[in-house]
Amino acid sequence: MPKERKMLSDWYAPYIQLLVKLIETQSKTTLVNWAVDYAEEVMLPLWNKHYPDDLRPQEALKAAHDWLSGTIKLPQAKTVILQCHTAAREAEGNAVAQAAARAIGQATSSIHSAKHSIGLALYGAIAVGYDILGTKATWEQLEQCAAEECGRMLKALRSIAVENEPNPAKIDWKC
Repeated sequence: MPKERKMLSDWYAPYIQLLVKLIETQSKTTLVNWAVDYAEEVMLPLWNKHYPDDLRPQEALKAAHDWLSGTIKLPQAKTVILQCHTAAREAEGNAVAQAAARAIGQATSSIHSAKHSIGLALYGAIAVGYDILGTKATWEQLEQCAAEECGRMLKALRSIAVENEPNPAKIDWKC
């Protein structure tokens, strides 16, 4: 039985690099909107399928929206977002839900640092792969499914990307 992976780990995979290159050209606000909206549309249903009564990921998404609208400040949003990360840790043993919650946590954490937006792809694509194929699928099958999901993420970002963005986020990818 293949070992479950918690995230995609090939930074140089073409489908990750296409996202990275576009992310580097966009403002923090555009990136937050993209990551939060995509997480809400695709990742939250994966979480809710397994933990419908645990609202922490949904509350993190709401906090990010509230931060975007200016109704709350970063420290208040951060407190709620950290609870989403806790939900992910507590979902150990459920690969789909755990990866989905991590993707939501990273997407919402992009309000703090735009570089967290890539976490949507690194965790979210594997969540989708596990949801579609199951945890017993081969890595090659999962990676193909993840590549397709990253393609959908890229399409979503392209749909809102600002051409010749005058204020792209300054991202240092070194962690």
